[in-house]
Amino acid sequence: MSTSAGGAETLFSAFTIRGLTIPNRIVMSPMCMYTSGGDGRPTDWHVVHLGSRAAGGTGLVFTEATAVSADGRITPGDLGIWSDEHVDGHRRLTAAVAAHGAVPGIQIAHAGRKGGRTRPWEGNRPLPREAWGQVLAPSAEPFKPDWHLPTAMTTSDIEGIVSDFSVAARRAHEAGYRVLEGHFAHGYLMHQFLSPLANRRTDRYGGSLENRARLPLAVARAMRQAWPDDLPLFIRLSMIDWLPGGISLDETVQVASWMRDEGVDLIDGTSSGILPGEAIPEEPLYHLGMAGEVRRRARIATSAVGRVRTTSEACEALRSGNADLVFIGRAILQDAYWARRAERELGAENLVGVPVQYRRATQHLL
Repeated sequence: MSTSAGGAETLFSAFTIRGLTIPNRIVMSPMCMYTSGGDGRPTDWHVVHLGSRAAGGTGLVFTEATAVSADGRITPGDLGIWSDEHVDGHRRLTAAVAAHGAVPGIQIAHAGRKGGRTRPWEGNRPLPREAWGQVLAPSAEPFKPDWHLPTAMTTSDIEGIVSDFSVAARRAHEAGYRVLEGHFAHGYLMHQFLSPLANRRTDRYGGSLENRARLPLAVARAMRQAWPDDLPLFIRLSMIDWLPGGISLDETVQVASWMRDEGVDLIDGTSSGILPGEAIPEEPLYHLGMAGEVRRRARIATSAVGRVRTTSEACEALRSGNADLVFIGRAILQDAYWARRAERELGAENLVGVPVQYRRATQHLL
């Protein structure tokens, strides 16, 4: 596909969803940074990290997965929003993003059986149970044999999770976020309930798809009720598990339809993470066709995410009609000014707002 101003008309067009307009279709995907001070509070590093992507022209900038409870973190370095004391720190992040013309978004999450680990660069090892707390999951089965054996959740635990997501959604709005996403993918708690590879329950939360989706739908409903009607709610779903007996695309279409009925506005369709050994293709745009199936059959907006690296790939994702937004991860970690570079490659001008301090350099390499 050629890069031209025609692609710019798509990639840099505004996107309105509920009462919110995102200035372009470029989204910084939620990506764990593991850099809080150990108490879940944002740091100066987060302000620079997220603010620079906003200054770089990204339309919607997401935080990393932000834990709804202390024992719902992956590592001690995860961001958190399980306490009112976290709100002021998050206000710094939303102010930094909004000051540069981008929309601030937050992804909220619970790690489930994948919690209680050291940071990746510290070996990704299990932390001592006495130093961490509960590791909860739908069933008492670990992600890997040498990972924590989780505790199968009781009905009371399940009710507590719904409440945790609801209160986190309220805090997110108080902090100034304008898009809320629930992380129901990549092998974390909500995905663990959805997938028959992790959910072995025999009660009303296990077995049939309707039962496996019961908690994720209750969480989505609680998030929607706690989140303003004029602001959008996204859900990140693992669309398939890449293993026999896992979630199928047909099941995901049904779950997405149920989510739409609960007031979810966009499915951020991804895959993987439920068990080791998945045969993932990981070629450019490898989720795009599945996202298109969800978009058409569930009648809900979708994203393109996963190995979207180049301007050409981003434009292709939108022109295909399979996605409404493009979520960019690793490429935007490498280049905070990805959107500005895309504008130049497309031969367009003045589509991305340039901070006044930088304008004298706009004929060069911003």
